[in-house]
Amino acid sequence: MEWCVSLPKVELHAHLNGSIRDSTLLELARVLGEKGVIVFSDVEHVILKNDRSLTEVFKLFDLIHILTTDHTTVKRITQEVIEDFASENVVYLELRTTPKRNDSIGMTKRSYMEAVMEGLRAVSTVDVAFAPHNVDAGSLRESLPINDACDGKRKRIYVRLLLSIDRRESTAAAMETVKLALEMRDLGVLGIDLSGNPVVGEWMTYLPALEFAREHGLYITLHCGEVPNPKEIQAMLDFIPQRVGHACYFEEDDWKKLKHYNIPVEICLTSNVVTASVSSLDVHHFADLYNAKHPIVLCTDDAGVFSTSLSNEYKVAASAFGLGKREMFQLAKNAIEFIFADDGVKQDLRKIFDLATKKQDL
Repeated sequence: MEWCVSLPKVELHAHLNGSIRDSTLLELARVLGEKGVIVFSDVEHVILKNDRSLTEVFKLFDLIHILTTDHTTVKRITQEVIEDFASENVVYLELRTTPKRNDSIGMTKRSYMEAVMEGLRAVSTVDVAFAPHNVDAGSLRESLPINDACDGKRKRIYVRLLLSIDRRESTAAAMETVKLALEMRDLGVLGIDLSGNPVVGEWMTYLPALEFAREHGLYITLHCGEVPNPKEIQAMLDFIPQRVGHACYFEEDDWKKLKHYNIPVEICLTSNVVTASVSSLDVHHFADLYNAKHPIVLCTDDAGVFSTSLSNEYKVAASAFGLGKREMFQLAKNAIEFIFADDGVKQDLRKIFDLATKKQDL
């Protein structure tokens, strides 16, 4: 299914730090091993594996958390992740990350995000459009001619950022993240994500920050139903976010509410199976939502950790649910309607897909 790679695609649920290349992870871990920060032999075999167990996945997350606490690494990872998505013909990417603090090296949430922005600007293999909030989007777009990602011209990718509130954080720390997002709107920050360990924290802790974000016009997406927690799932759906991610442990009333509010779902097939949130693709809620024509978008979650790519997620979906090239193309195109960027960007993306329709004989 090589056409899964050549299709233009939209990625709306990608965690920056979970999308690190294995080769980069190996290199950085080796350096930490030499410094005596970690025991390299403990993690080397996990990094080199493609089919990681859930225990190994968490081991990798722990390692990444140690690695991503200096500015140079954050800049490098951002650059590489964007280049990797672009190489998969992703034409629009919403990248989410939790602004980190590392007092030992003077890293603040703001300086962490400034390193992310440096990485974004350092991309050289592809044109990156992250139209500032206060710049006339039309004039910016005119300087970046529309092209189909597969026509041999220089590729272009729209990148927007979502700042993640970590469930381990206090209300004050969550509010700090939201205020930083508002300050960085000029740099392509569009909204807020709530993520982190789903068994940690209480919904009411983050609600004031999320309400503040909404009042100030930021978009919101929530990790929802990653674990069985009926009360929280209902509260999240009643909040009516612009999108939710995962939705693995929904009960009948949750599905009714989701469909009633028509909230788009960010579907991460490989992630859901590897983390055992869903026992197998045969019982995945993708099929029910797809058949109900509910808004859904295929995403990677953590492309590096789960050894996947957006092209691979399309391949998995096509194979598991018996969908052909035309259906998968339409699924990708529909995702344009659920992005958090402005109508001008949506218009440009529709043109890219229209060009691809002709090129790919769809």
